[in-house]
Amino acid sequence: MIKIKECTPVFDSIEHENLRDMVNYAATAYDEDIAFIIKQKLSKKEFTYENISFRRFRDEIYAFGTALMKKGLLGKRVAILANNRYEWMLSHFAIVCGLGISVPLDKGLPYDELESSIIRSSADAIIFDAAHREMVEQLKDSNNTKLVTYICMDELEDYEDVQTLVNEGEDLIEAGDDSYSKLPIDKDAMAILLFTSGTTSLAKAVMLSHYNITYDVYAMLKVEDIRHGDVNMAFLPYHHTFGATGQFVMIAAGATTAFCDGLKYVQKNIVEYKVSVFVCVPLLIESIYKRIMATVKKEGKEKKLQAGIKLSRFLLKLGIDRRRQIFKDIHEQLGGNLRYVISGASALDPVAAKGFYDFGILAYQGYGMTEASPCICAETSLENKAGSIGRSMPGIEAAIYEPDENGIGELIARGPNVMLGYYENEEETANVIQDGWLHTGDLVRVDEEGFIFICGRKKNVIVLKNGKNVFPEELEILIGNLPYVEDSMVFGQPRFENSDEKDLALAAKIVYNKDVIRDAYGTEDPAEIEAIVRRDIDHINEQLPSYKVIHRLIVTDEPMIKTTTGKVKRYEEMKKNN
Repeated sequence: MIKIKECTPVFDSIEHENLRDMVNYAATAYDEDIAFIIKQKLSKKEFTYENISFRRFRDEIYAFGTALMKKGLLGKRVAILANNRYEWMLSHFAIVCGLGISVPLDKGLPYDELESSIIRSSADAIIFDAAHREMVEQLKDSNNTKLVTYICMDELEDYEDVQTLVNEGEDLIEAGDDSYSKLPIDKDAMAILLFTSGTTSLAKAVMLSHYNITYDVYAMLKVEDIRHGDVNMAFLPYHHTFGATGQFVMIAAGATTAFCDGLKYVQKNIVEYKVSVFVCVPLLIESIYKRIMATVKKEGKEKKLQAGIKLSRFLLKLGIDRRRQIFKDIHEQLGGNLRYVISGASALDPVAAKGFYDFGILAYQGYGMTEASPCICAETSLENKAGSIGRSMPGIEAAIYEPDENGIGELIARGPNVMLGYYENEEETANVIQDGWLHTGDLVRVDEEGFIFICGRKKNVIVLKNGKNVFPEELEILIGNLPYVEDSMVFGQPRFENSDEKDLALAAKIVYNKDVIRDAYGTEDPAEIEAIVRRDIDHINEQLPSYKVIHRLIVTDEPMIKTTTGKVKRYEEMKKNN
């Protein structure tokens, strides 16, 4: 076992006893400062903006929780099914702050998987938005679940709505009802039950406590430069622990949160809200970087950009930072305030990370999993290296389990953030948590400075006939640097029809962007496009040792099969293409 260094704590951070203590602290410390910005559409081009203060957020949590108590939901499990919005987070806090157990549901699940998740979680009530009314109606009609209470976040005929219940709760509190605020909270008991991404047969229900979450928030704020007054945009789905815990961090730090209008509006919303800190996935960061570089190329400013980079690097060596001035045009494309981007869920391309750094925007990687609430490791402003996932968070032990001759082994971790276990699945819990260590399933190595580099998923490693191991994720990062690549997957195919299971040739499935190809190469002909991709893959192959050479290509503009969190379902894709 190889022990991994912890990040060096840099900032003051408060370790809250539970999530109610955290929201009470925010209401006192940040008071009337803006916690959430709610945008409402009046017409095609007209919008209104409502600001929710930290104090109002806390007060509405208490009011909603009081009303839910009166509805008989004390000690119950309440599912949440909705897009990211203020009422989602309001509901989540109202449930976990003493009332019962919150069950966040993936808004992208097909009906059968959704129903299965509700049945498995034994949810008694559901809070949903109008966009999911049809599914909720189906749940009611099927009568297969325990659901008896249905509450809508919007005003909807035949349903009670969140705002009406908040108003009722406010009246109760004003009349002297303080029962909700006095509810006991066991920080070590299950407060949140959420499902890992995947199909129903694979998704496991993770049990998280207040302490799991609040410790992870505390550790993150010890090392990440998120400030009171920052503006954050909630892009990652709240039903995913990375999105939800990221939001808890913003509340604890006193940052303002705005909501994204949708994937195609990300850059526009960053400008609209003058976002300063952004938590997202690598694909989005890489896409924004590619777009910036494409604009530079289109405007014929490549030489000017390179000259600016050389000048800024020289000045940095002298302790002078002029990047925001030198690259003012680029910063204006991103609202002028963006300074800090945190990426997670998969590997961030080092080219994009270095590129953002050159412009004066810090783009760092975090690493985690639902079972760890989620953060285990991260880069920080003081300790970072492009391509790495940094070091383990303060107070969270990490190590490499059973390293091979190259120092590559499975990343394992233990600490206060590790889950209570999988709900009603002791066998899987025992497989994943051994002697107190959470086995992540990710293979990593550590360099001489103690930075961790992911090599790939243990289950994805391609073992060749000559005994060599190929980590497909490493090759996918190289392929992803090609400007027209939307997605890629590297896998092994039998070399011959009757090859044994290790006599494999490396294949790559590449999804290209039709618009980028057409603009750059003036063609829409599939044969010509495949020739372009083959030429570029040959250039990549020239940089690789012979056993990593990609021999076969599948080139398409059809999206791959993915989970709702955007991860390629490798097994299903391989079945389709082998």
